[in-house]
Amino acid sequence: MHLRITKHGIFTALLLAARLNAAAVPPPPANDSSAEGRPFPAVAESLWRGHAKLAFKMGEHAGFVVAPNSPGPGRPWIWRTSFPDYHPEVDLLLLERGYHIAHLDVLKMLGADTALDLMDAFYERVRENWKLAPKPALEAVSRGGLHAYRYAARHPDRIACIYADVPVMDLKSWPSKRADSRNQLQDALHFYGWTSEDELRSFKGNPLDLLAPIAQASIPLRHIINLRDKVVPPEENTLEARRRLRVLGWDMDLVVLDADTALESHHFPIAEAEKTADFILKHTLRPSP
Repeated sequence: MHLRITKHGIFTALLLAARLNAAAVPPPPANDSSAEGRPFPAVAESLWRGHAKLAFKMGEHAGFVVAPNSPGPGRPWIWRTSFPDYHPEVDLLLLERGYHIAHLDVLKMLGADTALDLMDAFYERVRENWKLAPKPALEAVSRGGLHAYRYAARHPDRIACIYADVPVMDLKSWPSKRADSRNQLQDALHFYGWTSEDELRSFKGNPLDLLAPIAQASIPLRHIINLRDKVVPPEENTLEARRRLRVLGWDMDLVVLDADTALESHHFPIAEAEKTADFILKHTLRPSP
């Protein structure tokens, strides 16, 4: 007798194993509701790089939680604010150390107050249903820096640390100056409720403007940048943020790509993933003051 194992059978077995090992709190019921008062659909289950991924909707916005095989003490988690499949190396290292990974797709809203309101609802939902720690590590990529820093400034008491990969820290730098980002500029005008670029240019609520509550709360920060990045120039974003933080009596860890190997690009191979994972471990597992 020959036993034939199909690809579907292997996937099903892996998913079952991940679900059994995840020890996750049961997902929200199908008749739960989101902050917008709409039905909270049943969770869609899949695998993400060998780990159980539970996807759901909050209103029109997709969200998910990836569970570790064995949750760490206190159920620590990483909250990715943008591009959750880009540079996953740090997430994979921390999944193996018991971290959950969570994401809500409000990318198009560019960190506007309505996006932060949705993030508030997401924070409460995933903490309630997965019993996650009160302080996640925020992980931002590019324009996700707008969401991460504006949210941290709104709730500095909720954030353990921020790790950001070439983050946007000022709408005047991106998308305003980029001819190839006119659609995102229109998104900014729409979601922030502006009628002209003049209002964007006079806006005083960019991450660069909101560093004081983050510095006062001593939130640890770590950025990776490419000095040859032409899309989100470091001088107008991360390096300007660092200058302002130092005036406020705070600072950030900074990983700068080797000038000899860095491309003139906004995208590049990740550097120091292990050190970044250690940074997040250190600051998410530290005792609360």
